[in-house]
Formats: sequence, C-alpha cells, structure tokens
Amino acid sequence: MSRPQPTSSAPRRDVRIEPGPIRVAIIAMALIFLSVFVVLPLAVVFAQAFAKGAGAFVAALSDPEAWSAIRLTLLVAAISVGLNLVFGVMAAWAIAKFDFHGKAFLVTLIDLPFSVSPVISGLVFVLLFGAQGYWGAWLQSHDVHVLFAAPGIALATIFVTFPFVARSLIPLMQEQGTQEEEAAISLGASGLQTFFRVTLPNIKWGLLYGVLLCNARAMGEFGAVSVVSGHIRGETNTMPLLVEILYNEYQFVASFAIASLLAMLALVTLVVKTVLERRLDEG
Repeated sequence: MSRPQPTSSAPRRDVRIEPGPIRVAIIAMALIFLSVFVVLPLAVVFAQAFAKGAGAFVAALSDPEAWSAIRLTLLVAAISVGLNLVFGVMAAWAIAKFDFHGKAFLVTLIDLPFSVSPVISGLVFVLLFGAQGYWGAWLQSHDVHVLFAAPGIALATIFVTFPFVARSLIPLMQEQGTQEEEAAISLGASGLQTFFRVTLPNIKWGLLYGVLLCNARAMGEFGAVSVVSGHIRGETNTMPLLVEILYNEYQFVASFAIASLLAMLALVTLVVKTVLERRLDEG
C-alpha cells in the first residue's frame, strides 16, 4: 500500500533567486571589480593620451613611425584573418560533418596555440627561419627574409590566432547536424552548391563571430610578434610593440595615444561581439 504524499499549499521557492541583500552584495562586488580592473584602466589610458591636448594626440598618431606600425598591424591582421577564415571553415566542416581517422588529433592541433605560450611559438619560428635555423641557410642564399620582416610577423600571428574561427564554428555546425546537407545532395546539389547555399547561410553569424575574435587577437598580439619582429623602428614594429618602445623612452603621450587607438578598436570589437552573440542566440 503506497504512502500518501504530503501536500502543501505554500509556493515553492525558486532556488535561482537569492535574497535581496545577497543579490545586492554580489552585484556591488561585480561592479566594483569591473570598475577597478576594466573601466579605470581604460579611463587612465584615454586621460593620459589627451593629457597635453588634442593637438599632441593627433601629432602622436600622425608620426611616420606610428603610421608604419598602424599599417603593419592592419596588414598582418588582414593576412591572418583571411588565411584563418579559410582554414577554420574547412577544419570545422570536416570535423562537424564527416567521420574520419585522426579527427581527435586534428582537434588537438587546433587547440595547440591555446596551451603554448606565444613567446615559445615565436622561438619556434626563430629556430626554423633564423640564420642558424633549419631553413636559415637556404633562405639567406636565396635572399628571402622571413624573420625580422612582415612574413615572420604574419606567420607568428597566424599561429596564435588560427583556433578562433574553427573553435567558433565546430560546436555550431555539430549542433546543426547534417540533415540539410544530405537533403540538398539527394536533390542533386553538388558539394560546392551545398556548402554555399546550405551550410554557409546557416553559419554566417558564427563565422563573423570567429572572424571578429581572430581579428582582435591578431591586432593585439605581443609575445610571438616581439620575438620574430626584431623591433626595427619604422619597419617591423606593430602597434603593441610601439606602445612598449615609446613608454620605455618616456614618450608617455605618444605611447598612450597608440594604446588608446588599440583600446578604441577593442571597444568596437566588444560592441560588435555583443550584437553577434544576440544574433547567434536568436538563430
């Protein structure tokens, strides 16, 4: 004979809702933390950049060395994002849509830059392309410059940024499954037609999200680029490297002016990232 279950007319308490004082304390702690470690540093960067007026700020950004760093940063970011876009889509498509031997190993390789220090990755390129490196003698004999030039900086940046596009797409494409692609192929669509008319429209927001993260990391990369750049003034300094050089030379206004430009790019990235996250949630 079953025992009757006790009944109660009292409403059940939602365990996700904390008492008012605890909620206020948690929110206050979060706001204080963000204010001290995020908002305040950003405010200091912009305050120092305009410490001597807008004229000094514009002059710092108009300096030929600053323009060289800005152009090199944008060039390297464009190369890195373009190549990682192609690689990331191909890798995500293969991992999410097909079964093959070595899939787990491929996923491990994609995650490798997350576990390796950027400085170590830069040293690897020195060992490969340096004067005493594996291919150094051949490159010198053919007058090909990789290290201390734009190609070396681009290679180092590509290495540290290539997981972002693939890692943004893999879970999205795995969740979507293969039913739509199989239906398109059964109706006579080719592989490329299936990709461009079925797969790509379904992943467009996730793809833009990955590209955004990749671009942000590419423009802000310091460790790997610092090892392979050679710090040649006006030639191989990216914006983060130039910030360090100007600061060490006590050119604070110029240093913070470049840093504020990077900060503005980061804020724009944050806004676009938020918009894309909403679109992904809606989709």
